[in-house]
Amino acid sequence: MTSSLIKSYKNRFPFRIGTTSFIYPDNYTQNVKMLGPFLDEIELLLFESTCESSLPSAKEVQELKNLADGLNLSYNIHLPIDISLGDSDPSVRMHAVDTLKRIFERTRPLSPTTNTLHLVQKEKMNQQNSLKKWQDSICLSMEELIGKDIHGRDISVENLFYPIDMVETIINEFHLSVCLDIGHLIIFEADIEKTFDIWLGKTAIIHLHGAKNEQDHLSLDHMPPKQMKTIINQLCRFSGTVSIEVFSFPELDNSLDFFENYWTKTNKD
Repeated sequence: MTSSLIKSYKNRFPFRIGTTSFIYPDNYTQNVKMLGPFLDEIELLLFESTCESSLPSAKEVQELKNLADGLNLSYNIHLPIDISLGDSDPSVRMHAVDTLKRIFERTRPLSPTTNTLHLVQKEKMNQQNSLKKWQDSICLSMEELIGKDIHGRDISVENLFYPIDMVETIINEFHLSVCLDIGHLIIFEADIEKTFDIWLGKTAIIHLHGAKNEQDHLSLDHMPPKQMKTIINQLCRFSGTVSIEVFSFPELDNSLDFFENYWTKTNKD
């Protein structure tokens, strides 16, 4: 028997609470059917660009739209992580741009709240000239990508394992949004409060998950209490989407229970 959430978290917080489409070992539609009655939003994971099955068919997109309409549900899209807009090879960059355009066109009927993008680095940018080439390559890709059908504000650049200020100029130039990944901040040992202060105004979505010993996407009960209280305090001033970015039902169930308890306790203090 498939486990299911037993209580609704819809409209429970000042932000939309959601999780990923990989909670159950099934397709997008079945995950939404199981999760949609209990949450505000689902993060549709389109991680692989080379696998056609990772992109919902036109029929499945229509099914997802119908489910969203019936369940008072919204979606956000996590764009593929195996493409590179900053590659030095123009053909690799063009493949990335074409892939993203195809995804935006296919998922447009779902009216996603945002589309999360990894600006990946093949290697650490130790020299200023290699960093500049990478940044310039991203700019060339963005010029090809953003136009009348794709707006910068609809793309959320996720903080990875380098300082997000390395792409600050690109975010500002193309009017991009931001995805703050809390687990990545913890592993990178970044100042969470300072990061929120700088980026909250541009943040469309927050990825929330536990992180410990350089492992991320763990249940939230792996989060140190002091850190969790800091995060809750910051979320009190956020009104976008918070996605519990875990990939199994036990991790989701534990995380939601842990988060709600901390939210209630912190807001009573």
